[in-house]
Amino acid sequence: MARLLLTLRYDGTAFHGWQVQPNAISVQETLQDAVERVTGVRAGVTGCSRTDAGVHADMFCCTLDTAWAASTDKFIQALNACLPPTVAVYDCRAVADGFHPRYDTQGKRYAYRIWNHPARNPFYAPYTLHIKHPLPVENMHQAAQDFCGTHDFAAFCAAHSSVEDTVRTVRDCSVKREGDLVTFEVEADGFLYNMVRIMAGTLLDMAAGRIPFDAVPAILDGKDRAFAGQTAPAHALCLKEVYYNEQEVGTWLTRKKSE
Repeated sequence: MARLLLTLRYDGTAFHGWQVQPNAISVQETLQDAVERVTGVRAGVTGCSRTDAGVHADMFCCTLDTAWAASTDKFIQALNACLPPTVAVYDCRAVADGFHPRYDTQGKRYAYRIWNHPARNPFYAPYTLHIKHPLPVENMHQAAQDFCGTHDFAAFCAAHSSVEDTVRTVRDCSVKREGDLVTFEVEADGFLYNMVRIMAGTLLDMAAGRIPFDAVPAILDGKDRAFAGQTAPAHALCLKEVYYNEQEVGTWLTRKKSE
């Protein structure tokens, strides 16, 4: 048996998140179905995160234990032949038996995308939030800098979450415009349930004048979900990158030191 680390991307529109759940289609179950068709065995698949319903991933990592004897390239080809068009595996490599795709992560980067134009764009609609009024991107970017550092992000966690340790370290945070596309990106050592969507919603509430642009430090200090902004819709969120120790999985999955 070998433990394989798969890297895939998926359009989350039709899925109820990553994790298997009753009476709903998930990415995990879809991948398990493909693995079973290829190997004849229904293997357990462990993911690096639990993305919500409708959330997308440009880079999602997961592991499975298998007796597959052919090359990893052939395994990728075989899996993709069995997967729907909305899911694709693009890397596969052997890792140590004790490697865990979630607990061994060094960090993740998410992107929240906004189509900022009076008219909607049908080509961007499944993957962006449509905001008609012009967004003050520079003010939003400056406000986002207050997220950086090690803080208790309890105010930016879903109220019904059972997580006890709500301290996370945000390494990088930005709001940028490219034409009519505005993107909020955040990288951290870990994320709480709905954390990025609440961060994005808070910045949007600031842009709408409902929350002051300098309010993030006070919201963090308050440690109360009621103090933060809205939870932005899931369909505009994408898991962009996952980082691991290069000695465990190779430099391809690790941020270049020069960046």
